[in-house]
Amino acid sequence: MIDSLHVSIAEQRLYAFSQQQLRQTYRISTALNGPGELNGSGCTPRGRHYIRAKIGADLPAMAVLRGRRWTGEVWTPQLQQQYPERDWILSRILWLSGCELGRNRLGATDTFRRYIYLHGTADEHLLGQPYSHGCIRMRNQDIIELYPQLAQGCSVDISEHAFKSESQL
Repeated sequence: MIDSLHVSIAEQRLYAFSQQQLRQTYRISTALNGPGELNGSGCTPRGRHYIRAKIGADLPAMAVLRGRRWTGEVWTPQLQQQYPERDWILSRILWLSGCELGRNRLGATDTFRRYIYLHGTADEHLLGQPYSHGCIRMRNQDIIELYPQLAQGCSVDISEHAFKSESQL
């Protein structure tokens, strides 16, 4: 079971840990606007978070979610052509909540009220570079595989720096 995640904005990578052992790494995409906590900024919030809600456990791969609910659609290139303005949230949602008062919890910096998620994306070819509107985008197959391994409440640390494990020190 994965008990903590670390997001490196600098590396555009997500690191998954179980009992302080690195188990997996994933290529991701954080905000095009960079790191930041303010509501409406379009930035990826930094600091300590936890997974407050898991949404989409039994949905098909590429299921389209809007307002945290399945629309009944499954993403296709044709659907994207039909709705080019959509910010595609696909497959699964891991909804984050901040842990640090005044930084990412409550007030104008509240991660949960900003609807910041880890989720699948239609733009898998852009993973590895900042491109989102604040969320952390993942390859659909990656989030589908990671999702059942995570307990609700799993800790998520988001840093703008490169990750260093004890083995790298």
